[in-house]
Amino acid sequence: MSALTIAGAHLVTTGLGPFYDGISHFFLSPEDLLPALALGLLAGLRGPAHGRLTLFTLPAAWLAAGLAGLALHAESAVPWASVISFLLLGVLVAADVPLPRWAIGAVAVAVGLLHGALNGAAMARPDAGVAGLAGIVASVFTLVALAAGLVVSLRQPWARIAVRVAGSWIAAVGVLMIGWLVKTGV
Repeated sequence: MSALTIAGAHLVTTGLGPFYDGISHFFLSPEDLLPALALGLLAGLRGPAHGRLTLFTLPAAWLAAGLAGLALHAESAVPWASVISFLLLGVLVAADVPLPRWAIGAVAVAVGLLHGALNGAAMARPDAGVAGLAGIVASVFTLVALAAGLVVSLRQPWARIAVRVAGSWIAAVGVLMIGWLVKTGV
């Protein structure tokens, strides 16, 4: 009496369809959620122009790399790169590094390419595909818009400090994840 079941280790299935599976995957995967959140916070700390650039650059790079990952059917076993990305972004937010607009754009492209490729490779299944990737990209756009917009609207100095504290928490999660990866030997 043996039953064969398929384990979906990366993509969360909701039963609502691939688009909503992509949305739920994004919001339930800290390795995708935290870099996008940190980048939105960082762009918001730098101002509206940086926020708008990130708002469109990050999802576009995420989508392009995701489509490439779907087409190549590559393996997505790169946990170190994902963890290091949100560790470094958390540090940039905590330190309130005054990056120029082109640097924020370059960071957004790099993060989008890395995480998009990982998501595309994970979704290279007949039941996920482009619709699941579209759900992730829509979630990235929404999160960056909300995070950057909120931070840009903050006027009190203590509120900017609170954003920087959130960045330090993101960095701390990155440190914990690195410890976990070392411990498990991944």
